[in-house]
Amino acid sequence: MTAAPLFEATDLRFRYLRGHVLNGASFALTAGRFYGLLGPNGCGKTTLLDLLAGLKRPTRGQIRFQGRSLDAYGRRELAREIALVPQNFYINFPFTVHEVVMMGRYPHLRRFAQPGDEDRRLVQEAMAATDLVRLARQPVTALSGGERQRVIFARALAQDTGMLMLDEATSNLDIRHTLGLLSRTRERVRQGRLTVLAVFQDVNLAALYCDELLFLQEGCLVVQGPTAEVVRNDILETVYGVAGHIRPHAEYGLPQVDFRR
Repeated sequence: MTAAPLFEATDLRFRYLRGHVLNGASFALTAGRFYGLLGPNGCGKTTLLDLLAGLKRPTRGQIRFQGRSLDAYGRRELAREIALVPQNFYINFPFTVHEVVMMGRYPHLRRFAQPGDEDRRLVQEAMAATDLVRLARQPVTALSGGERQRVIFARALAQDTGMLMLDEATSNLDIRHTLGLLSRTRERVRQGRLTVLAVFQDVNLAALYCDELLFLQEGCLVVQGPTAEVVRNDILETVYGVAGHIRPHAEYGLPQVDFRR
């Protein structure tokens, strides 16, 4: 018996004043998988995440989450189910790193309630996973761009949801932290604790971590499928207009692309 999809999007469209960004995308996501979302700049990746996270409403089409219309969820209820690490996030007030990560627990707290032992434990775990413990008392306004990005990642982990969305969430990180965070996230998926939909610009990085890839171009879903089946030259040329040589990774056997100049 096939499990019911976690997310179902049907004929999803979204329009800004300048025109359509999404043009009828339909797809389904199953729980317990790591999905990568790829495509050229401006193809609708961030808009799609915002729609699935309930931050925007589609111009047309329907989104169902856990069998219910996304519109049926209140904002607080949805925040207990879905965490989003946005592409851009600004904090102008000098909250400490610990205070910002603790904000991830707010959807789970009753009104005016103080964080309990479980909240503090989850915050500490999230800070350890993102290498932030030594920066706990530092104001976020004094951090580098990469350090701030790790803080927002930690806040999403502390939110302890079953669905995690990443919008180029490692774009400012060095290689060690990028691989470390993606590996820890992948392990949570493997353990059945998490479903991930992550926007990548790097096809090779996505292929190392994702079970399935979705390729967008000009607001349309070109293809969705297992990573080993959709990292193909014809798809890369259709989506990006570039060609390359596809080879297996020397250690993992996963597809990697040597792009041609």
